This record gives sequence, structure tokens and C-alpha cells, in this order.
Amino acid sequence: MSGAAPHRTLSVLDAVGSRPVIGMIWAQTENGVIGRDGKIPWHVPEDMAHFKATTTGHPVIMGRRTWESFPSTFRPLPDRTNIVISGSGAADLRGAVIVDSLDAALRAAQASPGAEEIWIIGGSRVYTDAMPLANAALVTVIENAVEGDTVAPAFGPEWALAALTPETGWLESSGGTRYRISLWTKQDQ
Repeated sequence: MSGAAPHRTLSVLDAVGSRPVIGMIWAQTENGVIGRDGKIPWHVPEDMAHFKATTTGHPVIMGRRTWESFPSTFRPLPDRTNIVISGSGAADLRGAVIVDSLDAALRAAQASPGAEEIWIIGGSRVYTDAMPLANAALVTVIENAVEGDTVAPAFGPEWALAALTPETGWLESSGGTRYRISLWTKQDQ
């Protein structure tokens, strides 16, 4: 199955009900790799379009290394409040709200425009720290086993697969890479 990027085909707001969304969004290989040497080891333009469509208009939370992984021409990510968790003031963080903890990042996000959805966009440590607080995760799975030094967090039993696009099989990117997008939600406890 090929074609244009699935723009918001998975309704996160519908999946989590009336709760505000604290979502995580990432792409990973089938073996869980999300990065290698500070970069994403694949190129899927349709997934980048999906990321943009999902996060635009909402605050995004990231670690300093994730911020630095974006080309300077894309920092800050436009039309989003960019919140960077950093213990160091050495980095060039112009255009970002700088905080020193995930709790402070969530408070800053809740006071930002578009806070009905807050998106955690990386990296691995921020995802792991956010896992107990998040109620949704949009995960693009790339049909490609690559070596990497950064892996996605594992979902615990409180998480359930809510939707998959496509429901069976794979989408195909313009470059021929096959992928699918899964929506995970945390079950009420």
C-alpha cells in the first residue's frame, strides 16, 4: 500500500477520551532502534509530514540532544512551543523554553497555546521518564532492522494498541521504505 502520508488518521483525542493528551511520538525500527550517533538512521518524508501534522499548534517537549539533532534552520520547530529539558546552559537554545526537569516542562506546556495536546518528542531518556505520565503514544514502525545506539522504551501491561494504520500490511514511502503507524493508549488504572 503506498500513497500520501496519513495525516492524523489515528485520532489521539478520540482514543484518550476527555483527558488532555500527554503523548509521546517517535519512529523506530521493528527491533526498537530510534537513533544512531544522534541521528535517525532512515529517511521517510511521509513520517516527517505525519510528525508535523500531529505536533503543529501544540507544545513539544524534548531533551537537549534532541533539540541539537535538528538542523539549525528548523530550530525552534515552527508553530509549536518548544520546551527543552537541559541541565546545561552551554547549548544554543534560542527560541526554546528551557527547563531543568520533566515536571517543569509539563507545567510550561500546560501554560502554552494548544495544551489540550502535549507532545514529548525525545530522546530516549525523556521518553522513559514520561512513560508513567503519558496517556498516548504514536509510534511509526519502520520495516528495517538497523543497528543503533538509542532504543525506544518498552510498553508495560498498562498500555494497549488502540489503532494501526494500515490495519494490515505496510505503507510505502516515496523512497520505498515500508512503515506503519501505531497508536498506543494507557488503560485507566
